[in-house]
Order: sequence, then structure tokens, then C-alpha cells
Amino acid sequence: MNLLEKIKAELKERIFVLDGAMGTMIQSYKLDEEAYRGERFKNIEKPIKGNHDILSITQPKIIEEIHECYLEAGADLIETNTFNANAISLSDYNMQDLAYELNVESAKIAKIAAEKWSAKTTKQRYVVGSMGPTNRTASISPDVNRPGFRNVTFDELKQAYSTQAKALLEGGADILMVETIFDTLNAKAALFAINEIAESTEMVIPVMVSGTVDNSGRLLSGQVIEAFYQSVSHIELLSIGLNCAFGAKKLRPFIEDLSAISKFNVSVHPNAGLPDLFGKYHQSAKEMATLLEDFLENGYVNIIGGC
Repeated sequence: MNLLEKIKAELKERIFVLDGAMGTMIQSYKLDEEAYRGERFKNIEKPIKGNHDILSITQPKIIEEIHECYLEAGADLIETNTFNANAISLSDYNMQDLAYELNVESAKIAKIAAEKWSAKTTKQRYVVGSMGPTNRTASISPDVNRPGFRNVTFDELKQAYSTQAKALLEGGADILMVETIFDTLNAKAALFAINEIAESTEMVIPVMVSGTVDNSGRLLSGQVIEAFYQSVSHIELLSIGLNCAFGAKKLRPFIEDLSAISKFNVSVHPNAGLPDLFGKYHQSAKEMATLLEDFLENGYVNIIGGC
């Protein structure tokens, strides 16, 4: 039995708990620019505070502590600190050349924590390699006056995702998750890259896919839930789901729709409600848990967490 089959078998027996937000936990440490830079990057010119991914190199103990907090709370799946650790997003900090190293190191940190807690209990914990959407879109022009213009190509996305996926697997990721998808074409580039790796290495790679929608239930690129599902369902996925967006309450009808058509496991990891004008989330853990309990009682999801 390969890893994909093993995890699928476990999901038939129980709901998996995915961890929560990495960024929120990092912010609780109130790190300054010097902390982000660490010793290695102390003399670089461009500010990097806010580049959470770099902390896997400069503050690895903090990232490990965060993973351990979620594992202690009962998480079955922990995500690597790599949401923006692709060459396209890292170029904002002139750190695109660090993409491979960042993903390897992030996966290693998560793997150490997961193995530690797997040994402590009878429950196997898994590392999910987080692959965010990048900060560019292949389907929509960033210039309203040039609708045909694109600031990224499919091949550029595929290459960036390929580098990230290979590094995450090298570092010990058990699963790869293409998440917070707002443009299905970006996601298809990621899935194409993962599929190429799987074919060339003869690996069976468990893959999770998770999109994010607006109030109408559409991705930014315009697809409704069913169209999004049909666009990626040619791949044998571990799960498909929704994350981020506007909290569990408003996400419920769209998860219900997805659950009704999906042949895969369904995941959800919403925000804690909607943010205020300052970007703060005020929904308590208890409130969020009550809302998510409804998802479980109705059998809509197999994997549940926070964003």
C-alpha cells in the first residue's frame, strides 16, 4: 500500500485535522527586521520583515515551536512554512534564488516535529507541503487597459512550482497542497509540475487542492465551484476543498455544493470569520468550532482546519 492509499484508508475511519494559520502565529512573536534577517542576511539592503518564509532559515526554532503547538493541539496534518516560497513571490524580496533551499529547510523542520509527535502517540502525523498561488495570475491581465497582457506565463509558473515541489519532497513532505487557488490556470501549472515529477521519479505523490472563492462562490478567474472541480479532477487527488475566503458560515453552501459532486475527499480550512478594517479577526475558536461542527455532522468534509 502506497502513502496515498494509506492516508485514504485512514480518512475512511476518521476526520483529519489540519493545522491553522502560520502567519498569525508568527505575528504573535512580534519579530522586528533584525529578527527576520538573522545573522545570514543582516547586511542586505532591502527590508524583508513580513517575508515569513525566510524565518525557516533565520528563525527555525520559532517555526518548529509553531508546528509543535498545532501538533500538541491534535493536528494530524501540519503545513510547511512555504506559502510564498516560490521564485515568483520571493522575487519581491530579491530572494528568488533561495526558493529551493527554503522549501527543503521548511519541510525538514516540519518533518522533525511530525515524527516527534508521531512517536509520542499512536497517531501518525503528516507533513503537508504548502504551495501558495503566487502573487501573479495567468488568466487575468494586471493592466485594465491591456486585457490581453499577462505578467507571468504558464511555463514560468510550472517551473517555479516544479522547483518548490521537488524541494518540499526532498525535505520530507508527505503531501503537497496547492492552496488558496484564485486562478485555476495557476493551479493547473502546479499540478502539471507535480505530475511531471511523479512520472519521472515513479512516485505516488498525495496531492491536496484547495481554492478560494468570493461571495458568489466564484474564483477570481470567474469559475464556479463545479467548473473549478471539473478543471482539476482529471488528477487523482487526495482531496479537494476550499480555504481562506470569508469564514466558515459563508463558506458552508459552497462546501456543500463541492461535497455533493466530489469523488475525492473534501477539505476546508476557513478564516476565523471576516477581518475588520485593520485586518484583525475577532471570531473566537469556540465560535469557529461550533460552525465547523455543522460541516462534520452533515458529512461534508474529511479534512478540517483553519486558515
